[in-house]
Amino acid sequence: MSTISVVIPCLDDAEFLVACLDAVVGQSRPADEIIVVDNGSADDTVAVARAAGARVLLEPRRGIWPATATGFDAARGEILARLDADSVPAADWLEEIERRMTAQDRPAVVTNGGHFYGRNAAVRWIARNLYIGGYFTVIGGLLGHPPIFGSNYAMRADAWRRLRHLVHRDRADVHDDLDLAWWMQPGMTVVRDRRLVVGVSARPFDTAAGLWRRVRMAFHTMSIESREWPPLTRRAERRRAPAWIWEASELEGVVPERDADGDDALLA
Repeated sequence: MSTISVVIPCLDDAEFLVACLDAVVGQSRPADEIIVVDNGSADDTVAVARAAGARVLLEPRRGIWPATATGFDAARGEILARLDADSVPAADWLEEIERRMTAQDRPAVVTNGGHFYGRNAAVRWIARNLYIGGYFTVIGGLLGHPPIFGSNYAMRADAWRRLRHLVHRDRADVHDDLDLAWWMQPGMTVVRDRRLVVGVSARPFDTAAGLWRRVRMAFHTMSIESREWPPLTRRAERRRAPAWIWEASELEGVVPERDADGDDALLA
């Protein structure tokens, strides 16, 4: 058994946060800690978080990455589970995280896409197929492993302590999940677990401008990462590395390829 901290950055999303926290509190495997990082909200975010029993942290630097990093730094759990304020995890979300993270190959990160809700069918289709589909296909191909989706993932606290000074945690102009995925060190593994089910609001994709803003930010993020750790160098270093061993000496030297459930487990 591992302890799990759920970290939720939030800025003026109290209405969505109510549903998110209701779903977290109602998990079949209770969270050991719930952290809401208030990023300077003017609404009832803090009151909503405290009413649900969450630990509230304040991060004045605006941006998802600064807020998320503050939550990760303060979390006490061995596993850091990440949601957005408009995420609605399935009732077995934490149970599945624990199951997958304690499997024999012990990945550094587990993630999956989201099931979009709200808006109309056309917007949900664009979000699911163009944005998330493209993200996992194109970026996954470039990385050589599944990318991380910020609204639905969990990471080992030990991995965060190794990565916290490598990622661009203070920048609001990069995709936090893509930045984190890029800096996963040789030997760390990322698994896409399709049993990890989270509802995600389709509101960012209401307009073509909203979609393009996210795509443009992804290109900007990739430009930064590629200059600092070139893709070919990154892939070569990853290929040469054995799997990272997380409290599992009996697995030393094992390089996982695919687990018994068929989840992808590729070196990051």
